[in-house]
Amino acid sequence: MVAGTAVGAQGASFARLVDPRRTWYNNRRIIILNAWIVLLLITSSTDGYDGSMMNGLQSLPQWESAFGYPSGGKLGLLNAIQSIGALAGYPLTPYLSDGIGRRKSIWVGATIMCIATAVQTASQSVGMFIGARFLIGFGLTFAASAAPILVAEISYPTYRAPLTSLYNSLWYSGAIVAAWTTYGTFKINSTWAWRLPSLLQAVPAVLQFVLVLFAPESPRWLISKGREGEALQTLAYYHANGNEQDPLVQYEFEEIKAAIHLDRMVASNVGWKSLIATPGNRKRICIIIALAFFSQWSGNGLISYYLAEVFSQIGVTGTGTQLLINGILQIWNLGWAVFAALMVNRLSRRFLALTSAALMTLFYMAQAICFSQYAQHQTPAAGHAVIGFIFLFCAAWDLAFTPLMVSYTIEILPYNIRAKGFGIFHFVISLALIFNQYVNPIALDALGWKYYLVYVCWLAFEFLFLWAFLVETKNRTLEETAALFDGEEAIQHIAHQAEKTHKDAFLEKGPGSFTADSEVCKA
Repeated sequence: MVAGTAVGAQGASFARLVDPRRTWYNNRRIIILNAWIVLLLITSSTDGYDGSMMNGLQSLPQWESAFGYPSGGKLGLLNAIQSIGALAGYPLTPYLSDGIGRRKSIWVGATIMCIATAVQTASQSVGMFIGARFLIGFGLTFAASAAPILVAEISYPTYRAPLTSLYNSLWYSGAIVAAWTTYGTFKINSTWAWRLPSLLQAVPAVLQFVLVLFAPESPRWLISKGREGEALQTLAYYHANGNEQDPLVQYEFEEIKAAIHLDRMVASNVGWKSLIATPGNRKRICIIIALAFFSQWSGNGLISYYLAEVFSQIGVTGTGTQLLINGILQIWNLGWAVFAALMVNRLSRRFLALTSAALMTLFYMAQAICFSQYAQHQTPAAGHAVIGFIFLFCAAWDLAFTPLMVSYTIEILPYNIRAKGFGIFHFVISLALIFNQYVNPIALDALGWKYYLVYVCWLAFEFLFLWAFLVETKNRTLEETAALFDGEEAIQHIAHQAEKTHKDAFLEKGPGSFTADSEVCKA
């Protein structure tokens, strides 16, 4: 209780330093910063494109004939191989991200993905296609591990939570492009019906390959490497119109330094053992592993990768109809996910998560009932009801599981283990995906609607876990949020160092300091 009060007081003090006239729409530097952040956010679009593209390709006769009408285990491997590639890359991502920086890690990933998508587009055999998808997963892991961390570490403080939450939400922007691309190409009477969607998967990677090295680097990474002058300059340029003495910039700068200094004082905060070395870190990793599994084992895997198979089992067999519903579903998902991401500062993380889990359980149960009715009576109305509840389930999923999985994981991790902890998150996701992508088509063929009951029980368990263990992190800085898990000593150390600097800077410059450097006033 004391710890919460300390952090709350610190957060209130921090909030007073934010100039209300610096906003995302009328401050040139913040607009530029957010433009760079958009370049980072489209990393998630690549992942969303892949899942939706594979859904669409399964509805294309041209793709099926080119690769021998894959089904069962073979189809599972074609989907799972991307996650296997990601699994191979994740042990390397923390070293790259912490070693050469966030920007260069994204560039390395984008380079690999550009090569891989070229091979995928030119595939002449199923083996070549599988190898290309392995490389896509391998390259994507470097970009996907560094990009959301960089978004969180460079965002203007008041926009950090919604922008980081938008990262995973924009998964659907890629899914929309893929869904409608395959819908548009299925009438092409050649292999370009599937080669063109494969080629377009490279667009985000090409943009990042060309531009990302010009984006700002993480001030936290710069400070950790002893480049404090560059870190202060970056914070000042984007958060205070270049004013290094701005109270907000000084507060951020000193808070980051204090947090990194505290991490270095603790000998156990070195290497992979640090992830389980303290009670706070063990609690973090427990929550992160659970969230990673939940993100893939909530029944969403059937919708993300095997929607065509689900449609076939409820009597919706037309290629055009399947692709059309898939395209509409992705737009529906994007709308709900963006709405939820923009609401994270108004609604609590716990409220969003618990509401999401409860509604998913309800709507998945409804899908199971309607699916069973169709299986027994072959009534078209039951099949159509399944589609309706798929849309409702996706909306419930998007309330929390789309925006919060990445943003919540990043914000509860302190800097010293942020890259490693986020790597664990992605590693577990890959394990869960491989299982889902390989097992789902086999189980769906064998069990039909009864397979849905497994997910209904699991979703109920997810609700109970989130209710018991999810820690609220609303309206706190990254350093304040991380300190919630580490007890009073960590909170007081960071609060004392940052608050001391804040008071000194504020007294020196005076309460009118904001307006002197405000571009709004200059205008």
